[in-house]
Amino acid sequence: MTPEMSAGETSSPGIRRRTVLGGLAAGAAIGAAGSVAGRAAATPVTGLLVGAGKADVTGAVAGQGMMGYSEQEQVSTGLLSRCWARAYIVVDRATGERIVFVNVDIACLFQSVHIGVIAALRTRLGGVYTERNVNLNATHNHNSCGGTAWDYAYTLAAYGFKKRSYRAEVDGIVTAIERAHATLAPGSITLGRTELGDASANRSRIAFDRNPASDRRVFPRAIDPAVTSLRLRRDDGTDIGHITWFATHGTSLTDRNTLISGDNKGYASYRAETENPGVIASFPQTNAGDMTPNLWVRPLRPGGPTADNRTNCLIIGDRQHRAGATALGGARRMSRSGVASAVTYVDFAAVAIDGRYTPDGRPARTGAACMGAAAFGTSREDNWNLPVPLFDEGQRTPIPPSLRDIQAPKLIVAPLGLLPPWPWIPQILPIQLMRIGDLVLAGAAAEFTIVAGLRVRRTVAAALGVDIDDVLLQGYANGYSQYVTTPEEYDAQQYEGGETQFGRWTLSAYLQEFDRLARSMASGSAIGRGPAPLDKSSIQPDLLPAVPSDTAVTGRRFGDVLTAPRASYSPGSTVVTDFVGAHPTNDFRTDDTYLAIERSVDGRWTRVFDDDDWCTEFHWQRPAGSATASVVSVRWTVPQGTRGRFRVRYFGNRRAASGAVTPITGTSREFTVA
Repeated sequence: MTPEMSAGETSSPGIRRRTVLGGLAAGAAIGAAGSVAGRAAATPVTGLLVGAGKADVTGAVAGQGMMGYSEQEQVSTGLLSRCWARAYIVVDRATGERIVFVNVDIACLFQSVHIGVIAALRTRLGGVYTERNVNLNATHNHNSCGGTAWDYAYTLAAYGFKKRSYRAEVDGIVTAIERAHATLAPGSITLGRTELGDASANRSRIAFDRNPASDRRVFPRAIDPAVTSLRLRRDDGTDIGHITWFATHGTSLTDRNTLISGDNKGYASYRAETENPGVIASFPQTNAGDMTPNLWVRPLRPGGPTADNRTNCLIIGDRQHRAGATALGGARRMSRSGVASAVTYVDFAAVAIDGRYTPDGRPARTGAACMGAAAFGTSREDNWNLPVPLFDEGQRTPIPPSLRDIQAPKLIVAPLGLLPPWPWIPQILPIQLMRIGDLVLAGAAAEFTIVAGLRVRRTVAAALGVDIDDVLLQGYANGYSQYVTTPEEYDAQQYEGGETQFGRWTLSAYLQEFDRLARSMASGSAIGRGPAPLDKSSIQPDLLPAVPSDTAVTGRRFGDVLTAPRASYSPGSTVVTDFVGAHPTNDFRTDDTYLAIERSVDGRWTRVFDDDDWCTEFHWQRPAGSATASVVSVRWTVPQGTRGRFRVRYFGNRRAASGAVTPITGTSREFTVA
C-alpha cells in the first residue's frame, strides 16, 4: 500500500503467532475480548486513522556479545524469547498530520539504527514518515544483540560492529512500521492511568536524597509509580494496540544470563498479547535512569522479589501487564484530538546555558562527553560482576582544564568525546516532542532519573500550557548517550552521575532546549533541524573471526537426537532434547522459529509452542574438542494444565564449506504429559 492510500485500502501481511492484524475473524474475536473496558469508557476521540504492526528484530542468538551490561564475557548462547518492534500510527484525518511510535525490545535505540530506519522509510514509503513524526525507542532490556551501534563505546564489549544484527534491527523496525501503515483504518484513542508500587526501587537513593524537598515530595517512596496507557481501537470496536508506559530497568535477567530475550517488559508484552489475541501490546520506558526492578537493592547480589532472577523477570513483567490492564480498564476520551510533532538536533557537547535553567541562576556550559570513575563501578544493584574497564592501568588521555571544570566533580576516566577518529558516543542528539491527543511525549536519547524527568516534564508542560500529568519523558528514544541526572544528583557521583556524559549541567541544557522546542511547537513556528548527526558508518570493523562452516557431531548426522525425551512428564517438569545442530547465525529465522513443541490432535501434529514462548528455551554450544560442530538443546517447561502426547522439533540451517546454506531439521520421539 502506498503512503497515499486511504482508510479501507488495507492489507493483511502474514506474520507468525500472535501478530496477525488483518483477519476479520480475528478482529471480531479481539472486539469481543477487549470490549468490557471499552463499554465502560466515554465516547472516545474520533476523526483519526489508527494502525499497529509488529515485526521480529532478533539478531544473532549465539556466539555474539550481548548489549546492556558491557561485559565481554556475556556472550549469547541461545534464545529465551524473540525481540520485537511494535509500531503504532495515528493520523489526524482533518489535518493529515500523523505520528509513528515504535517500541523495540532492545537495550538501546542507537543513532545508527535511527539513521538507518529513517533512510529506509524515505526510500520505501516516500516522505510521509520522517525524523520529525517518528519516535523510535527501546525497552532497555539488557539481553539483546550487541554490536549494532556505530559508536565504539557501545561496540567494544561485542568486539566490533555486527552488520547482520544491525540489519535485523533496522529491517524489523521498518517492517513493523509498514505493517502498521497497511492496517490504517478509522479509529480512536483513549487514555488510562494507574499506579504501580512494587515493580521498581531506587538504586541510587544517596543521589536522589540530594534533590530539593520540593522534588522529593513528588516521589515519597523515591520511585515513579505512574502507569499511563493508550488504547488504539478501530471504529468497528476492535482493539489493535495497547501502549503502557512505566519506569523500571530491563535488568531482571542479570549479567549471568546469556539467552537473548525481552526481559520483564518483553514478558509483559507476551502476557498482554497472549490474553488479547490480535492486539499489539508494548510497555515502553519513561524516566527509568535510577529505577531498578531488583527490589532488594543489594550490591552485586541482584534479587527481589525472590532470589531467582528468572522468576523475578516474570513477576515484574506480570505486574506491569496487570497494571496496564487496570489503566486500560479505566481509559477515557481525551479533551483534545489530533496529533503533532517537532524535532531538533542539539550538540550537547557545546551548549551555552542561560541562568534561567540552572539551580543557582548562573550561566553554564556543557562539555565533550566524558565517562567518570563511578561509571566503571557499574549499577551494582543490577550486576553480579564488575565489567572489564575500557583502558588498562597507566593509560591517560590529556584533558583540557576547561573540560575538567565543566565535568567537576566527576573524576574523568574516559573522555569519550575527544577520542579518535570521532567521538565514541554521539554528541549531536535529537530532542523531540510528540502529541497524541492530550498526551505529550518528550523524547530524548538518554536515561533520565525520575527527578531529571520531572524537571523536563515541568518545563514542557509550562511551555505548552498543559497539565504536567499529560507530559511523559520518553527516554531511550532516537539515539542513546548514557544518563542524565540533576546537578544535585551529579554531585554525588553515583553510577548515574558518572555516566552523565556532558557534565554537571547536562540536564540544564536539556531544559533549555526542550523549552525552546516546546515554545516553538506552541506558537506554530519552526526552529530548524539543527546540526546534522554524524554518520560513522564508514569505519566499523568487526573484530571477531568469521564463523566456520558446519560439521556434524562425529558419527552423527545433522538433526539426529542426542538426548531423547523420557516417555512421560508431568506439568511443571522440564523436557530436555538435544540435537546435532548447526550454528544459529547461519540464519536468524526471522519471523520464524528454531524450535517447536507439537501436540498430537486427532492424529495430526499441531504446533503449540515455539521459540517466542517463555516456557521454551533454545541453547547452543560447541561439543568438547570441536570448533565446527554444534549441539542444540531445546528445553520446555511444561505449563500447568497441559495434557496429551507431544514431540519436540528443531529447525536450523547448516553452512557448507562452499558457503551454501541449507535447512536441517530434527524430531524427537513422542512422549506423554499427564
